Amino acid sequence: MDQLLRVMNFNVSSDGIGAGEGQTLERPFGHVRPDQLFAWAGATASWPMRTDPGGSRGLDDYFTRDFARNIGAEIMGRNKFGPQRGPWQDHDWTGWWGEEPPFRTPVFVLTHHTRPSFTLSDTTFHFVDGSPAEVLERAREAAQGQDVRLGGGVTTIRQFLDADLVDTLHVAVSPVKLGSGLRLWQSPDELLDRFHLEVVPSPSGVTHHLFWRR
Repeated sequence: MDQLLRVMNFNVSSDGIGAGEGQTLERPFGHVRPDQLFAWAGATASWPMRTDPGGSRGLDDYFTRDFARNIGAEIMGRNKFGPQRGPWQDHDWTGWWGEEPPFRTPVFVLTHHTRPSFTLSDTTFHFVDGSPAEVLERAREAAQGQDVRLGGGVTTIRQFLDADLVDTLHVAVSPVKLGSGLRLWQSPDELLDRFHLEVVPSPSGVTHHLFWRR
């Protein structure tokens, strides 16, 4: 059984932008307001960070419900983990997610500045410096036969696409134009040399783009 590398519930604007410029502690997505991109996901019953009952069912909820299915590890870029750049000034920062991160698996954070691993609840963060192929090998080992989720951000997904390591992508395109920021693509057609594509519109206004390897 192959262990897939999967991009899941990744969000971009209609012009392909997944994050803004000028990320800070107060603004994890830089100049982009996250609700412009992620409102569809936060409205679903299965949103991993949901703290109150309720939420929508249907197509969008199918994707948020699928977030953890058969996932044994995650890979993310350092910018997804936190706003710091360069050598770590301290090890007090433990991510945006509080004491109960939604991953519940080993998480491999790509960085040129490693630091000791730590565990919050049932998520362990490892800080690794290596090529995409090397990090994927470690994550697959940790996933123990399950798939590996590639969590982002944009730069990290592009690195793994450029290394031809991604097996499936689910990208939700929100109906908002941002103009500037970190761009996943100019057009989803750029990936059609390597991937099949199915486009599924949702009543919420987002369009789900499902790619799988040719």
